[in-house]
Amino acid sequence: MPRPRRSGHNARPAGPASAEKPQRIAKLLARAGVASRREVERMIEEGRIALNGETLKTPATLIASVDGVTVDGRPVRAAKATRLYRFHKPPGTLTAASDPKGRPTIYDRLPAGMSRVMPVGRLDFMTEGLLLLTNDGELKRRLELPSHGVKRTYRARAFGPVTQEQLEDLAEGVTIEGFRYGSIDANLERRTGRNCWIELSLTEGKNREVRRVLEYLRLQVSRLIRTDYGALSLAGLEPSAVEEVKDAELEQFLRDLK
Repeated sequence: MPRPRRSGHNARPAGPASAEKPQRIAKLLARAGVASRREVERMIEEGRIALNGETLKTPATLIASVDGVTVDGRPVRAAKATRLYRFHKPPGTLTAASDPKGRPTIYDRLPAGMSRVMPVGRLDFMTEGLLLLTNDGELKRRLELPSHGVKRTYRARAFGPVTQEQLEDLAEGVTIEGFRYGSIDANLERRTGRNCWIELSLTEGKNREVRRVLEYLRLQVSRLIRTDYGALSLAGLEPSAVEEVKDAELEQFLRDLK
């Protein structure tokens, strides 16, 4: 399995956030790669985070650095330079750290000794393709927020009849069993008998959104691949391969975020 490419460690900026002035503790711990901001807030509620030996009670705590902060009794290290990776998630893996049922996870497929990373969003168990990984919880949050409008593109192989007109209607959004799904740009790529390939682009990324919408059109999805996340592409990555996004590409990617 290829190891992640690394380059320009000393030249890269520390990332989208700074620890020079007091900020909410959840934001700084997310930047330090402890967990996402929301997960840090939950950890504070559970009494797992302390400052100078005193258990924190509120995520509204302001700090200028992570000095003196511990999680489960272990000191938190200062944020490292922001790193972002492209990973080709194979089907049959969970986007999770572990699974009570013993199913394989994405971490079982990553190179041994790779530094701690968090997935940007999720791909369900059988969905394959591009999954971004980062050591920066704040960047993870920015990329996941629908308000930032990062486009995700998928290719789906499906069984059943569907017309281009039906797919174009998805641009207006659709409500399924009380859940509202936003605009989807969908195009019929090709058809072989009753099987077809469909390309879909969207910015929300709700749980199982693509599968639910295609099932709403009475299509049976047999394969689902995420090919792009914003300007980053799956191209060139074999299943289970991981590659670091180069400095210049990462900087451009961050500038393009809303």
